[in-house]
Amino acid sequence: MSSLTTASTQAVIAPLTRSATFLALSVTNPSAIPTLRSTLASVSSLAKNVAFRDSDASFTCTVGIGSSIWDELTNLPRPKELHPFREVKGAKHTAVSTPGDLLFHIRSERRDLCFEFERQLMDRLGDSVQLVDATIGFRYFDARDLLGFVDGTANPVGPDLPSSVLVASEDDPDAQGGSYVVVQKYVHDLAGWKSLSTEQQEQVIGRTKPDNIELDDAEEGKQASHKTLSTIEDEDGQEHDILRDNMPFGSPASGEFGTYFIGYTSRLWVIEKMLERMFVGNPPGLHDRLLDFSRPMTGNVFFAPSATVLDGLDG
Repeated sequence: MSSLTTASTQAVIAPLTRSATFLALSVTNPSAIPTLRSTLASVSSLAKNVAFRDSDASFTCTVGIGSSIWDELTNLPRPKELHPFREVKGAKHTAVSTPGDLLFHIRSERRDLCFEFERQLMDRLGDSVQLVDATIGFRYFDARDLLGFVDGTANPVGPDLPSSVLVASEDDPDAQGGSYVVVQKYVHDLAGWKSLSTEQQEQVIGRTKPDNIELDDAEEGKQASHKTLSTIEDEDGQEHDILRDNMPFGSPASGEFGTYFIGYTSRLWVIEKMLERMFVGNPPGLHDRLLDFSRPMTGNVFFAPSATVLDGLDG
């Protein structure tokens, strides 16, 4: 049985909320490491201060640390699979790799609490960081993306959730209780997507649009749906789940519509294999047709250490 109890975890498996802020930052001033350590160590206190204002708002903040800053910032052994996001180049589409040293995944039922936490956080960080990306996500109707389909159905539940998301001590004792995080910001071509019939859209996704029922997989060697390509099995045929906390974002006035993908996993290779299947294709050449209408603008890998590690960074 996996051991996940000796290290206090961050709020990685917090429930889906109505609002979220995804904040990616780069460290611009190496001499500011002490400021970064003290700020990250105080995140739990900052979060408590904001969450206290409405105990029903499910406020949380999860912190991810990138490969390039991990060693200097933490002075701790590197998680076994932690490395920069690896570009995945297919014949037609590319999963790009972009800068980013720190990730703050801020969640709440209330947008104002996300705003207030972000304000206090950035005040503390000051000029030690530079903004890479700030995306404000929102829950769209019954957890649908802006393409009109329910998102996150395949998330693990119950006893499968911790083992899918949190690193166990027997797999990597130095990373116990932490989680690998992959983020990508996708922008949609809604006009092109809407030119497809509902049946064509369903074939791309692999689920029915109104009631979210799984469609049968395509025959082996034929064009697979997004659902099939993002389902990962190991060499023994065991399926490996990840936790998605994706959020729609956008502005009708500016014509920007997208999905912020965020995946938490105890095994980074699972998401990397998923991206390879999507962008290169399985078999190669038959890429995920969703990518014809949804383009990744960013790509980052972070590791969210246990809360115990995070709180002790200023020690």
